Amino acid sequence: MAIKRNKRFHAEVATSSLSDIMFFLLLFFLIISTLANPNVIKLLLPKAENNEKTNKQLITITVSDDKKYFIDKEEVPFSELETQIMNKVGTAQETTVVVRVSAESQVQDLVDVLQIGVKNHLKFVLATATP
Repeated sequence: MAIKRNKRFHAEVATSSLSDIMFFLLLFFLIISTLANPNVIKLLLPKAENNEKTNKQLITITVSDDKKYFIDKEEVPFSELETQIMNKVGTAQETTVVVRVSAESQVQDLVDVLQIGVKNHLKFVLATATP
């Protein structure tokens, strides 16, 4: 009597090691993304007790100690600052502009930048450092 055994071949892919690799890649990219700082211009920001974080950061204006003005890492003379801001804003109504001013700079530098926002009805936010 001939007994036939069921010898069908079932293809399998071992995925247990792939999930470990994907987990390590995910951790690696999460750690690297938190270390990357989009604002390359180093400033000592003024300190504040409470900070509010915004996710709608579209434009960053930086004023350095030596009165150099930057819009998103591009240096702009103060005479062209308003036109460059308005070009970046475009037609968007809910635009948030983050102003980064050095703690050692004068208040007049901040007021000069904020007057541009008041004149053009833009929402300006002052960037501060947590203590």
